[in-house]
Amino acid sequence: MIILKNYKNIWILAFAVILLTSCSEDDYDIPVEEVIPLSSGSANLSTYVSVGNSLTAGYTDGALFQVSQNYSMPNLLAQKFAMVGGGDFTQPLTNDNIGGLLLNGNEIELPRLYFNGAGPVRLDAMPTNEISNVTSGPYNNMGVPGAKSFHLLANGYGNVAGVPIGQANPYYVRMASSSNAAIIEDAVAMNPTFFSLWIGNNDVLSYAASGGVGINQAGNFDPSTYGPNDITDPVVFGGAYSDLLDALTSNEAQGVAMNIPYITTIPYFTTVPHNPVPLDAATAAQLNGAFAEYNGGLLIAESLNLISETERASRTINFVAGQNAVTMVDESLTNLLNSPVPLPSYRHATANDLVVLPASSFIGTEVGGNPQFINGVSVPLEDNWVLSVNEISEVTIATDLYNAAIEQLVAEKGIAFVDAKAIMQEIAAGGISFNEFNMQSNLVFGMTFSLDGIHLTQRGYAYMANQILMAIDNTYGSNFEEAGVLLKAADYTTFYPEGI
Repeated sequence: MIILKNYKNIWILAFAVILLTSCSEDDYDIPVEEVIPLSSGSANLSTYVSVGNSLTAGYTDGALFQVSQNYSMPNLLAQKFAMVGGGDFTQPLTNDNIGGLLLNGNEIELPRLYFNGAGPVRLDAMPTNEISNVTSGPYNNMGVPGAKSFHLLANGYGNVAGVPIGQANPYYVRMASSSNAAIIEDAVAMNPTFFSLWIGNNDVLSYAASGGVGINQAGNFDPSTYGPNDITDPVVFGGAYSDLLDALTSNEAQGVAMNIPYITTIPYFTTVPHNPVPLDAATAAQLNGAFAEYNGGLLIAESLNLISETERASRTINFVAGQNAVTMVDESLTNLLNSPVPLPSYRHATANDLVVLPASSFIGTEVGGNPQFINGVSVPLEDNWVLSVNEISEVTIATDLYNAAIEQLVAEKGIAFVDAKAIMQEIAAGGISFNEFNMQSNLVFGMTFSLDGIHLTQRGYAYMANQILMAIDNTYGSNFEEAGVLLKAADYTTFYPEGI
């Protein structure tokens, strides 16, 4: 049996030799994939500094924590820059993956969100990052959550004494080089050869996220008088942005800048519908009875020419069987409180209004435990829960003016530019393919935005990093895209489980 087995093996070997020799060498040529050497072109990426707000810091799921910082957009870029001579990239890392901040042991920023299977909830843990314990810099990532354009230039923005009165930023406090430092000063002190700048979102976002509880400061050129939720005057914004670019390019540094997306592309403003109230016919009739006196007063106000027929119709509260729009307060309506017909400024929300994400857990709740008083139904939502169509217009106008200033100033400096506004519009309109994934703007499962509805996921930051790499290719002649070193969507998860 052993002899037969050996003969069998010999015949197999002989057949393989005949088969191989009967075929031409060309039939078995294995194609060799061409390796394109990576080049930075004319870009000097040796010392990279990123300047901006939460989108630069790596903020995600409503907090800043170690995993989110490690997958921050600038850190992802720095890893690619290291392949062509880029140096170390330092970040003011937090203590753990809980998120949130403490001041003298008191919680001033909440822990991160996580997905519990039904929706986003806060992690049940106490933050460990005490901001009075300043971390040792300097840092390449100068992204400071909450910062507006003019904040980057403000000395003392990292003074812990200013945090309780809103004159300093707790995230900058824990990383500032001194209590009198300015973010841009700390960034320039790193002597960057290359920078990224993404700032301006908060100059309108704080107003929008608060439901328009703030002031449009157009015409006010003194930002020291602004409140935390105010819209920055466009002239102030343009001046601040110009000063930032001048400082960053003072030593001939190269760079890339991004503009500001519209809030209408962000799930914080697009997740909760304007008409989330289901009613049966009996309940609708009962509610209409409760608003009968208000509606009657509107007719009287119209007859006295206090309001137009169009405004009277828009203010009339009328519920029907089926889905109903929430009721809301609209301060842009004619103020009738001091008129012969003293009425509040109520109306139903329309599809042109934006109900903010936190309202999802507030609409339908009882006021004082009384089932007759339901928020968003029998009790209209206050201004902070809805961004009205007029308030949206204010935000949009300011955003357009900011972006015009950004594009002009960036063009004058000759640095690379990424149209983040157009990118987010494309994602909101149907999605963008990122390798095998289709990234969309819907909350939780769209893969672009994190659980807070404003900031990006790891995958979202990776996609934006790719857009920046391609912009650098176009402006400085590098070949990150051609050399095949762009980030892959499959390398980045979307959510962080509880207890990470």
